[in-house]
Amino acid sequence: MKKHDLLIKRNFLRLLMGLLLVCLQQGVKAMDLITVDLQGKGDFTSIQEAINSVRAFRGEHTVRIWIKKGIYREKVVIPSYLENVQLVGESAAETKIVYNDYAGKEKQYADETGQTKLGTFTSYTLLVRANHVVIKNLTIENDAGPVGQAVALHIEGDRIALVDCILLGYQDTLYLGREGSRSVFLNCKINGTTDFIFGPGCSFFSKCKLISLRNSYVTAASTPKGQTYGYVFEQCDFIAGDTGVNKVFLGRPWRPYAKTVLVDCNLGKHIVPEGWNEWKGDKLFPEKEKTVYYAELKSKGEGAYDLSKRVAWSHQLPSSSRKDYKISLIMGNWDVKKMVDDMNK
Repeated sequence: MKKHDLLIKRNFLRLLMGLLLVCLQQGVKAMDLITVDLQGKGDFTSIQEAINSVRAFRGEHTVRIWIKKGIYREKVVIPSYLENVQLVGESAAETKIVYNDYAGKEKQYADETGQTKLGTFTSYTLLVRANHVVIKNLTIENDAGPVGQAVALHIEGDRIALVDCILLGYQDTLYLGREGSRSVFLNCKINGTTDFIFGPGCSFFSKCKLISLRNSYVTAASTPKGQTYGYVFEQCDFIAGDTGVNKVFLGRPWRPYAKTVLVDCNLGKHIVPEGWNEWKGDKLFPEKEKTVYYAELKSKGEGAYDLSKRVAWSHQLPSSSRKDYKISLIMGNWDVKKMVDDMNK
């Protein structure tokens, strides 16, 4: 090979190596890592401090907040000016965000409207206002106890995914708080008493455990009129959290167009034969059973032993309807699988 050809080859290899190095550097920069550790061995000891350190309007640049084991007793907000944030715990059983606010609790100071008490929508432990957020391996708990409405997780952002998480509370554990907002829950545990999953959001639950702590209602959707989907539960287990729990309804409508569908779910014997409740006595929205959409496809278990006893205004869907309740269809242009796969890289 001539000297001139060798020189060209060397320059080409140098250029190729340079481009490869740039690509690798860009790959590293594509995700920032912040560590939270109560023992002071990370970047912060508080989850909120870590969130506050993230630069606003980052676009597609992802930041992962890695949370070491511990009980973080704080009220946490992921603000709307952030995007592509990941909260990842070391282990759901040992990494917990816990707070104890509840509706009616006295505030330390009156807010800008003069209110001196908290309401349902300000009782959260974690509030997610940002879009495109992944939360994994965390317990989110409101430990105020059975004192009324006390939200653990409040979601207002769009494209929010929870994976292998535990949500603990009593009444109103999970608030899906904005119409049109999309969220998915994959392999999560959620417990509570009355209406412990509620609100207008569009949410898909896959292989989750829904644990009722008292005789009451699991869901209270307030799906807006015209929104195609409300809540869809796929291959989920509805479980009694105690031997005394023996009369639980799958849901009741908070608003007239509530939508909740169960696909291939396993129902414990605590689920009542009628399945659903119309929420009688609502003077503002009477006869909601005429406009709600409650349906099941191939429910099984002791709570589904005689589906002929379900309320007449609910629906039993044929197997051919299963295609209408795929996560990819419900979530539209949001590629949930890619989002979760990217998180696992």
